[in-house]
Amino acid sequence: MRAALDAGCRRIVLGVGGSASTDGGAGFLQGLGARFLSADGEELPLGGAALSQLAIADLVGLDARLADVELVLASDVDNPLLGAQGAAPVFGPQKGASAEDVIALDDALAHFVEVLSDAGRVLAVPALDAASRAGAGAAGGIGFAAIALGASRRAGVDVVLEFTNFASRLGGADAVITGEGSLDEQSLMGKTPIGVARAAAAAGIPVYAVAGRTTLSAADIAAAGFAGARTLSELEPSPEKSMANAGALLEDLAETLVRGIRALK
Repeated sequence: MRAALDAGCRRIVLGVGGSASTDGGAGFLQGLGARFLSADGEELPLGGAALSQLAIADLVGLDARLADVELVLASDVDNPLLGAQGAAPVFGPQKGASAEDVIALDDALAHFVEVLSDAGRVLAVPALDAASRAGAGAAGGIGFAAIALGASRRAGVDVVLEFTNFASRLGGADAVITGEGSLDEQSLMGKTPIGVARAAAAAGIPVYAVAGRTTLSAADIAAAGFAGARTLSELEPSPEKSMANAGALLEDLAETLVRGIRALK
């Protein structure tokens, strides 16, 4: 962000997705000039758990150039920051958080929002409001920080489909193949394959998903707009072997899938 500001950018699209942290975007804000202090005035260490010790949120040093920039939050997921569907419970376990860690992180994030709510009118969107908005829980809460700075949220896949002129590339296609590592309940929250399926369906073109695995039922897959779904786990049940030989397995699976699609013509 600072590099983009230094380069004179006046419209910045933040593409947020996977992250290794669950800190509510605290590190993101620190990178833009914010300071987060404990009761004794010491800078907090990095990471979400440290936010439980937050006493003072000093936002005076936030980069003044942010006021003249259009921020767009491109996020595939629409989760809020806090609660059962928030950043810590939904995405924390993917990053190695235990059940106890999830509770601690969610509590720390709630405290972070509370302290930011008392930080004055520096933020474009009040912290409590920003925390409840769709996409606030993206990337461990970077979505929250971006929204608080005034970012407008768009579905990440819509931004990418627009940028790549996806609709214009569908002409003459018999089918569209998309996919991701794990096609599961989180995919249904608005991740890329769902956006691709929606866009292709609007053009009347069947969409097939390819994934490492899926936890969805056939009914779920059909309801999501897919004509079908195939997984590497069909060919190799062992996750370790499947990941180690993903390239070759994907080639075999793709060939079988395309042959099946051609047979339907």
